[in-house]
Amino acid sequence: MFKSVFTVSKMDCPSEESLIRMKLEGLSVIKNLVFDIENRKLTVFHSEENPEIEQRLKELNLGTEHKETITVQQDEFIDNTSVQSKLLWTVLIINFAFFILEITTGLISKSMGLVADSLDMLADALVYGLSLWAVGSTVIRKKKVAKLSGYFQLALALLGLLEVIRRFISFEEVPDFQTMIIVSVLALIANSVCLYLLQKSKSREAHMKATMIFTSNDIIINTGVIAAGVLVLLTQSKYPDLIIGTIVFLVVVRGAIRILKLGK
Repeated sequence: MFKSVFTVSKMDCPSEESLIRMKLEGLSVIKNLVFDIENRKLTVFHSEENPEIEQRLKELNLGTEHKETITVQQDEFIDNTSVQSKLLWTVLIINFAFFILEITTGLISKSMGLVADSLDMLADALVYGLSLWAVGSTVIRKKKVAKLSGYFQLALALLGLLEVIRRFISFEEVPDFQTMIIVSVLALIANSVCLYLLQKSKSREAHMKATMIFTSNDIIINTGVIAAGVLVLLTQSKYPDLIIGTIVFLVVVRGAIRILKLGK
């Protein structure tokens, strides 16, 4: 068994990890991939030396540099894919459930903050889903789905931003602050549970660490929507909701661009 270590200077989120996994798919010599996003490092365990591994990585233009290749024992790595998959499925289901809850209550309560946060939940669910789907599907099909998902999410986010602009310049009712606060508190609790489960797993895998970072960011966004709800209550103004909505929609646009990278 061989272990090759690469530095990937532009790898900083699960999107790049999925991109790399798809690019290397089909190379039968590869037995396991270990990502360290925090340190921009990728370790490839492979049964025999194959220059195509480095060649494919460099084709991604992510700043890949080969550091070393050494011989290791067969049992150096532990395959805990099944445990991680269950955890990621749990996080995916929670994110998708709250996408449905937040977009429904957001539209009813006229809160753009809740609608934007629901799309952020959808973005996370799509990224986790694409990562989990990396097993058992063709590369072409996965890239096509990634593209469709990215464009769909980007279109929703841009429509959301247009709606925010329309509400800024026209007369609109003040959103229901009670719904904003209650639903955001529930989302905060859900994301906290996700973060607890991920931390409890004590996984050192990079994509699990990245999932923790994503979930931590979601908690910050939930707190922002709660704060906006309180400001709506205190000021009886629509603007706090529109401002947090704008911020979160821009976060969603960034997420859509990351998903689109997977389809290239």
